[in-house]
Amino acid sequence: MRPSEMTGRTAGNDSANAPQLTVVGSVNLDLVARCERLPRAGETLTDATFERHPGGKGANQAVAAARLGADVSFVGSVGQDDLAEEALAGLREAGVELSLRHGGSTGVALIIVDAEGENQIVVAPGANSELGAVEADGAVLCQLEIPLAAVNSASVAAARFFLNAAPARPIPAELVRAAELVVVNRFELEALPVAPRLTALTLGPDGAVLLEEGEEITRAAPPRVQAVDGTAAGDAFSACLVVSRLEGREWDESLRRACAAGALAASRRGAQPSLPTAGEVDAILSQ
Repeated sequence: MRPSEMTGRTAGNDSANAPQLTVVGSVNLDLVARCERLPRAGETLTDATFERHPGGKGANQAVAAARLGADVSFVGSVGQDDLAEEALAGLREAGVELSLRHGGSTGVALIIVDAEGENQIVVAPGANSELGAVEADGAVLCQLEIPLAAVNSASVAAARFFLNAAPARPIPAELVRAAELVVVNRFELEALPVAPRLTALTLGPDGAVLLEEGEEITRAAPPRVQAVDGTAAGDAFSACLVVSRLEGREWDESLRRACAAGALAASRRGAQPSLPTAGEVDAILSQ
């Protein structure tokens, strides 16, 4: 793997008051097929449409946080191939500062989306699986599409560590307990070895609930939208919840904003193209 490549921000947030966030995670190119319904095992469906979008849970959350007003740095790994720049395009456009390693092939996600916005996703991680220990201080947000060595090192160095424990996989109890906040869905919650100190449990169209040591302390419902594509809804939720807390908002308000961001993302096509701005979150909450 080649040494890190540092690239500066070309656009983004100029405010000195913007919250600072480092996202350590995956970056993929999403290959999306849209069809009327999801295929059954062994079944071939035709008449689908095809799209390509930048993706990866880490990159999605970095772009989402930048659009929501944070000053964002991203640490990740891409391949030495023609897909890398296409996969990084959304990060560059959002003005995210990049610290990149290179090796193997760029990660790819194969995504099928049906007419109701439900999806099936298979990821070939490529260079994401080669990301090793990283240096990241301040507030750090990680996911589980990268090796645990990278997540562990980020958690140790971070002043504030946030974890979106997705996709579900075995992780050490001490990593869960190290996180100030763990964001999960029902399946991911069942996979955790211990209860987090603070859990944001997403419930799809029913919104989300916040649990402290397993006990509910608040919940929020999302605004009504027409679901089109849920691919990045969880990433929008995670990023908005973390950014809201870094802005100093109370948990009730932070959870409402996160639910609104997730709903907005689900109402649009694509992963990074669907991610809302802070102004769009404000607007839908004011309706």
